[in-house]
Amino acid sequence: MLHLLYLIAFTTIAFLAIANLIRSLLSVGIDSQRLYPQAGKSQADWGRQQMSPPSSQDNSALHPELLDERGNPVNEPLLVMRSLTVEDAREKLDALYNWSPSNSAETQEES
Repeated sequence: MLHLLYLIAFTTIAFLAIANLIRSLLSVGIDSQRLYPQAGKSQADWGRQQMSPPSSQDNSALHPELLDERGNPVNEPLLVMRSLTVEDAREKLDALYNWSPSNSAETQEES
């Protein structure tokens, strides 16, 4: 009898978890297609824009983090990565290790 109770409880929890997962996926999908107001536009302008049919400019609405203070798109790279050789990375790690306070305390104790 106890096994049947556990089976029913965990089956119910599993169905609730799957339903929550599907609901979350749907809300993320809907939010990803939402248009964000540009800086400098009033709420009334934003409401009129939502009521009007979408234009080609609306389809290219940018995320707020890709806009500067004035609402213009940022035209600079947001992330620049530089490739390192293994030797360069090892030298930087060794320098960090030798600079660390625990390592300098150990060298002072040895002296």
